[in-house]
Amino acid sequence: MYFRQRRGWEIPERLATPESVYLNRREIIRVAGLAMLGGVAGSLLPNAALAQSDLTAGLYPAPRNSKYATGRRITPETANTNYNKFYEFGTQMDVAGEAEALRTRPWELRIDGMVEKELFFSIDDLIRRMPLEERLYRHRAVEGWSMAVPWTGFPLASLVELARPLSNARFLRMESFLDPAMASGQNSFYPWPYVEGLTIAEATNELAFLVTGAYGKPVGKVMGAPLRLHLPWKYGFKSIKSIVRFSFVDEQPVSFWQQIQPAEYGFWANVNPDVRHPRWSQAMERDITTGELVPTQIFNGYGEFVAGLYGGLDDEPLYM
Repeated sequence: MYFRQRRGWEIPERLATPESVYLNRREIIRVAGLAMLGGVAGSLLPNAALAQSDLTAGLYPAPRNSKYATGRRITPETANTNYNKFYEFGTQMDVAGEAEALRTRPWELRIDGMVEKELFFSIDDLIRRMPLEERLYRHRAVEGWSMAVPWTGFPLASLVELARPLSNARFLRMESFLDPAMASGQNSFYPWPYVEGLTIAEATNELAFLVTGAYGKPVGKVMGAPLRLHLPWKYGFKSIKSIVRFSFVDEQPVSFWQQIQPAEYGFWANVNPDVRHPRWSQAMERDITTGELVPTQIFNGYGEFVAGLYGGLDDEPLYM
């Protein structure tokens, strides 16, 4: 089925779950947890199970943003999870099994740098503060493959607003977890942890999306649980997974792939069919579901929303 891309993508008023519902649900879970502890006296298993529980699972599926469509068939979840790179767990494409080692609870988030006040949140508390919605986004990998995914989450702009950055903060630096004992890939020579960055203007663009779910449920581990970024107009490596830290800074961050190979991977990484990777063309992309080759679009087809971010930057390597 062909989905028509609609223009003028204003974010609708989002539906927030009332605080009373959150508090009531939290109390129910707390009481249930105490009952478990009482029923298995002397055992540590209930504590461990409770610590690993996703207390926000009942928030999915979230309302879909009806003003948006991908123009592509949605990639099946099994295809997505079995053709997915997560370098923390290995360099191959089929790391879903290895990624199951990722412990997503407890998960603490830190917001620091040039902000009015340093903040700390558990992932569940942060998710409860944000009105979730589902968005259908295209995803374009720098290697030349593509998919379309129903992500659930909230605008990155909402987190920026919560952080209250100082006026001289120009960039947002994001950092993933660091735990080589848990993540086998972090025992490699790569410069861990994974780091990415955006300008404040990019971070507050309406398309920048913090993902907490996919396919109508909490986001899978191999997809970057419990919190990842998705930037549909940039190559996929910019969409950092399993984030633990947001820092507001005044200097452009040096990202993970810039450190490894600066001649091939830059800060901006905007999709452009006319600017080839040093080792391959970017003119076409391969849909991982059908194998069909389709023409790549400038900004992955999202130029209407983001092209204005890059005025006056003609001397910058915007497409690497």
